[in-house]
Amino acid sequence: MTRAVPGVAALLLLTPLVASCSALTDDDPDPAPVADALAAGLESGDLTDVAVADPAAATKELTALVEGMGEVTPTVTVASVSDPTEQGAAVATLGWSWPVSEQDWSYTTEAALTLDGEQWQVAWEPSVVEPSLRPGGALELTGTTAERGRILGAGGRPIVTDRPVTRFGIDKTQVAAARAGQSARQLATLLEIDVAAYVKRVEEAGDSAFVEAIVLREEDVPTDIGGGFSRIKGAAAIADTLPLAPTRDFAGPILGTVGEPTAEMIEDDPDRYAIGQTVGLSGLQLRYDEQLVGTPGVVVERISSDGKEKTLFEEEAKPGQPLELTLDLGLQEAAERILADVGPASALVAIKPSTGAILAAANGPGTDGYNMATFGQFAPGSTFKSVSSLALLRSGVTPSSTVPCTATVTVDGRDFENYDDYPSSGIGDIPFRTALANSCNTAFIAERDRLDRDTLGDAAASLGMGVDHDLGFPAYFGQVPPAKGETEAAADMIGQGKVLASPMTMATVIASVQTGGTVLPSLVTGVDVDGGDVPELASGEAATLREMLRGVVTSGSGALLADVPGPPVIAKTGTAEYVADNGDLRLHAWMIAAQGDLAVAAFVQDGQSGSATAGPLLEAFLRAAG
Repeated sequence: MTRAVPGVAALLLLTPLVASCSALTDDDPDPAPVADALAAGLESGDLTDVAVADPAAATKELTALVEGMGEVTPTVTVASVSDPTEQGAAVATLGWSWPVSEQDWSYTTEAALTLDGEQWQVAWEPSVVEPSLRPGGALELTGTTAERGRILGAGGRPIVTDRPVTRFGIDKTQVAAARAGQSARQLATLLEIDVAAYVKRVEEAGDSAFVEAIVLREEDVPTDIGGGFSRIKGAAAIADTLPLAPTRDFAGPILGTVGEPTAEMIEDDPDRYAIGQTVGLSGLQLRYDEQLVGTPGVVVERISSDGKEKTLFEEEAKPGQPLELTLDLGLQEAAERILADVGPASALVAIKPSTGAILAAANGPGTDGYNMATFGQFAPGSTFKSVSSLALLRSGVTPSSTVPCTATVTVDGRDFENYDDYPSSGIGDIPFRTALANSCNTAFIAERDRLDRDTLGDAAASLGMGVDHDLGFPAYFGQVPPAKGETEAAADMIGQGKVLASPMTMATVIASVQTGGTVLPSLVTGVDVDGGDVPELASGEAATLREMLRGVVTSGSGALLADVPGPPVIAKTGTAEYVADNGDLRLHAWMIAAQGDLAVAAFVQDGQSGSATAGPLLEAFLRAAG
C-alpha cells in the first residue's frame, strides 16, 4: 500500500484553489457605487435597484423591519468601503441616523459585498438595518408622554395639577362588531351625551379600539351609574389622571381646557400635535401650551421573532415648565361660590392695589363659559363717576364746591334723570362730595362744560382705564373716546355713551385710587408690561378721591358696606342702561370697592341697581376675604 505524505497531499489540494483565484486589478469594478445604491435604497425603503439576490423579497423584509418606526425616515450614508480582498470580498460600513427626538438615534452597520463576475452583490441580512436584528425581528418606536407643567397660583400653590378622572367608553375588543352600535347607544343614553354622534364614532372605529365617550372627574361620577353600566356589553371605565383645576368651574374661562388635539389642529400642525397627546385647547392652557406641554420622550426597541423586547435607544420625556399666576385659590373659590347662584351673567374681580396682582377673576354660570371678568365690554354706569370726579377735580372743582342736582337735565333735546330711588333730599344745590355719594347724574352732566376734549380720557388713563396693554391673557382695559356731540359728552360723564369697561378695568380704577398711583393689573407672572406714558395720578388727587368715595359708604348709595369688619371701605355703585338683543331696555348692575390692600369690582349683566344687585355680592366677598 502506498501512503501519501501529508504535506505533499495538502500542497496538491491547494494548488487548484490558488489557480482558480486571481488578484483584483484596476480594471475590476469598484464596490463603492453598489454601497451608495444600498444606502439610498435603505433610506427610501425600496431595494429594487440594489444588487441583492432577490430585490422584491429584500424590500418586503426591509418594510417589515422598520414599519414600527412609523413616519420617521432615516438618513443612511456610506461611512466607508473596505479594500476588496483577492477573493472578491469587501465590507460597506453604513451610518444610520433616525430623527426620533431632539437627539438623533445614530449607529453603524456593516453589509458584506461579494464580486460575482463583473458585478458586486450585497449579502442582504436584517443586521444591515440594525446590528442585532435577525430574521423575523423588527424595530418599534414608541413615545412617552411628558408630564404637563402645572399652573400655580399665589404662593406657588398648584391650581392645575394631575387629578383623578374616569374615562368611560366602549372597548370594541369586548363586544361583537354587530352589537357595538347598540352598546354605544346604551352608554350614551346612560351618560347623557349625544347618542347619534357617539354611535357613529363607535361604529367607525377599528375592531380593537377603545372609543371614549366622556371623561369625568372622580367627584362627578354618578353614584348610581354602576348597575346600568355593568349591563352594557363592552362598556369600560378606565381610571386615569388629567391636569385639572381644583373644581370643574375654577377660573374655567381664563384657565381654559386640555384634551386631545382636534383633527384640525393635527392637520394644521402635524409636527406639533398627534393623536393621544394632552394639549391645551383654550384659554391660558392653549396660549402657553408650548411652555406647559414639555417634550415627549421616545423608546426604540428591537422586537425578536419570539416577542422578546430589548431597548436600543431611549430619551426620557422632559416635563413642561410651570405657569405661575397671581390668583389666590381661597379668594377665587370664594368669588365663584358667591356667584354660583346668580342667574344672569356675572363676574367678580379682585386686585391687590399695592402690586396690581389679580387675586380673583371669577365668572358666574350665566356667562356660559365667556370670560366677562377680564374681557367683558360693558357700560360701567356710575362707577365711572370715580373717573369723572378726578377729571372735575383737575378742572378746579373741589369736594365742597356747590353743584346743581336737578330732577332732570336736558341736553340737545335728550332728557337725563337720576335713578328711580334717588333720595329727594339730595335734590338742589349740593356739595360735590354729596353729588358723588348719592350718585347724582344731573350734577355731573351739568359740570361737563368744565372739561376739555381730552380731560375725561386723561383722567381715565391715570386710573388705569382706556390704555391697552398685552398682559399675557385676554384683558380689556376699556375705552373713553372723545365725545362726538353734546349728548354723548353728557352720557359719558355718567359712564354711558361710548364709555366701556370690563370688571377688571373698574377694579383697576378703584385700586389706583386706593394705592395713590396708576395700577397695572397682572395675572401671569414673568410677563413684562410697559405701563406706557399716561398722565400721572398725584397723591393729593388720590387722597381727595378716597375721602369722597368713603362718603359713598358712610352717607350714600354704598351704605351696605358700612359695617364690614376691617379697615375703612371706599366704594361706588353703578347702574347702566343697555338695550338687549330683543330690544328691551335693561340695566347693568355694578359696584366697586376697596378695603386695605384689596380692590374689588362686582358686575351683573341684568340687575335692579348697583346697590341692590351687585352690592350684596361685593359685600359677601369682602366679608369672606376679611
